[in-house]
Amino acid sequence: MLIAVAALTVGAAHADPAPATWPARPITMVVPFPAGGGTDLVVRSLQPALQRELGQPIVIDNRGGAGGTIGSGYVARAAADGYTAGVATTSTHAVSVAIYPKLPYDPARDFAYAGFIGTSPYVLAVNNALKAPDTRALIARLQADKSQRSFGSVGVGTVSHLMGEQFQKLTGVPLVHVPYRGAAPAYTDLIGGQVQFMFDNPVGLAPYIRAHKLTALATTAPTPLLADVPTFASQGVAGFEQQLWYGIAFPKGTPVAIVERFNGALNKVLADKAVADDLASKGVTARPGTPAALQATVLKDIPYWGTIAKSVGATGE
Repeated sequence: MLIAVAALTVGAAHADPAPATWPARPITMVVPFPAGGGTDLVVRSLQPALQRELGQPIVIDNRGGAGGTIGSGYVARAAADGYTAGVATTSTHAVSVAIYPKLPYDPARDFAYAGFIGTSPYVLAVNNALKAPDTRALIARLQADKSQRSFGSVGVGTVSHLMGEQFQKLTGVPLVHVPYRGAAPAYTDLIGGQVQFMFDNPVGLAPYIRAHKLTALATTAPTPLLADVPTFASQGVAGFEQQLWYGIAFPKGTPVAIVERFNGALNKVLADKAVADDLASKGVTARPGTPAALQATVLKDIPYWGTIAKSVGATGE
C-alpha cells in the first residue's frame, strides 16, 4: 500500500511492474549533449561501476541540441518502465524554463528524479591570443578592441550561455553570443580564435588548459583540477559563484520502487573511492543524495535562474 501511494505522488499511471525483476535488460542513459563534452565524460565515469551494481549494461545515447532540451524532451516522452533515464543538469532542468518559451517538457512535473551525481564549478577560458593575465585585463581588452567581442557557449539556454550574458553586462560592452551544439565544437573554435572566451566546466576544459591550448582566468569556486586558477571573488569580480549540478531523471510515472533501486545503486557507486576520485579528476565533486533532494533543488533553481535570465535579457531560439 505504501508503494502504491508513493507511486501516485510521482504520477505513476500504471501498476508497479514487478520491480524485483528490474532491471532485466539494458538501460538507456540519455546524455542531452554530444559525446566528448563535460556531461558525457561525467556519465562515462559512472558507467562501468553502475553496470556492475545493476547487473545490466548502461547504453549511453547522446542526443544533443537546443541546449540539452532535445534529449531531455526525449526522456520526458519515453516509456515509464525504468529502461530509459536521462542526465539532468542545472541547464536542462532549471535554466531552460526561463530561456525557452516553448520548452517541450516541464522539469517540475514531467520527471521522476533519481538523485544527484555531483557538482562542478565554472571556468572562464580564453583564447591564448588575447594574452589576458586575469579577468580584469580581459574586461579591459574587450572594452578596447571591438574586433574581439564574441563568446561561445555549449548551447542556448545553458548556464554557459547565461554566464556569458552576465559577463557582457559586467563589461558594459555589446558582445556576440555564438552558441554551439555542445562543448567539443565550442572548444575547437575557442582554440582557433573564432570566439574569444567561454564559460564551461573544468571537466572538458582542463586538458586544453594543461596543454596550454587555452588560458583559464578564473573559476566560480576552487577546484583541485585547476588549483592554480584564482576565483572570480579573489579577483574582486562579484556575482560569479555559480556551480553546475548533474543528476539522473526518469520519465514521470516510473515506479517508485525502480527509482529507489536506482538511487541506491547510484549512491553506492558515488561512495566508491575510485569513482569519486575519477570524478574529482574531472573537476566534479560526487554528491550522493535522495531523489527528493534533487527534485527540491530543481524547484528552487527554476526561479533563481529565471531572475538571472530576465536581468540579462537572455532568450532562446
